[in-house]
Amino acid sequence: MDIACAFPTALSSPDDIAVAERLGYTRAWVYDTPQQSPDVWMTLALAARRTERIGLGPGVLVPSLRHPMANAAATATLTALAPGRVAVAFGTGFTGRRAMGYPAISWSYMDSYIRAYRGLLRGETVEWEGRRMRMLHPEGHAPARPVDVPVLIGALGPKGNAVARELADGLYATLQLPEFAKDYTWVPYLTWGTVLDEGEPPDSEHARTAGGPGWALAYHGAYEFGGPDAVRELPGGAQWLDVVDAEPGEERHLAVHSGHCVELNRADLAAWNAGGHSVLTDVTVSGTRGEVRRKLDDLASRGVTEIVFQPCGPDIEAELERFLDAARS
Repeated sequence: MDIACAFPTALSSPDDIAVAERLGYTRAWVYDTPQQSPDVWMTLALAARRTERIGLGPGVLVPSLRHPMANAAATATLTALAPGRVAVAFGTGFTGRRAMGYPAISWSYMDSYIRAYRGLLRGETVEWEGRRMRMLHPEGHAPARPVDVPVLIGALGPKGNAVARELADGLYATLQLPEFAKDYTWVPYLTWGTVLDEGEPPDSEHARTAGGPGWALAYHGAYEFGGPDAVRELPGGAQWLDVVDAEPGEERHLAVHSGHCVELNRADLAAWNAGGHSVLTDVTVSGTRGEVRRKLDDLASRGVTEIVFQPCGPDIEAELERFLDAARS
């Protein structure tokens, strides 16, 4: 199983990716979350200039945020900066849409978008929004078409699986690992957590800052996909909901997604302090070095070919080192 990493696209991400390359990570993915992050393509371009080997890609792009021509042109640019190192993943929009109050895009839209995007990279004339278009970049403005870049799609259910099987080179998985993951030869699985010292409790300061942001996704995901009742089933869920429900309904999504994948927001902290930390090792790839290794072995047996670890906390390099050491043990 390849050991890759991911970053929630911060100003430090290009330097963090350079560190990941030095440590031996095979690929770095960065998020397309404009409501809380710098631009994903600018970040990747800077990372390309600071690295030589590590694979690079957005994981995941949300189609509704950019015209397919804009993403095709950006992909071609990154390919010129990092030839042979680029892969692109697409998703329907968890943080990238829900944090702005929108639902996920439809799979029919994803299907049309990927067809147009891939057609543009092949140098074809495609139709989008009723108009015919083609990449017209002259020599020196982009690599010659076709631009051959692997495309992955994040899918959890049958509709997404159908689109991914037809149009993608792999399955990009996060939050859940579907049974059909075993049907793909390339399955990056995005995960969070931290390697705990022997005897370290799950409510330590290190566990909270390094493992907490990934732990909080259990609450964010439960709320978005299962509603308040699903959150109440989690330890500290009632306290989490008390904070979120105090916000006006039209702005409640802001309270849910604030700090997403970076730090605990007010609702998350309320749940953590109310005992939610007790499930840290259940909902993230957290635990001692040996426990993390066993979790990775289990994921590999279920179809994961590339583990994608997002470090959190004040010492990103130390978290990258801890995880890589556990993964290689």
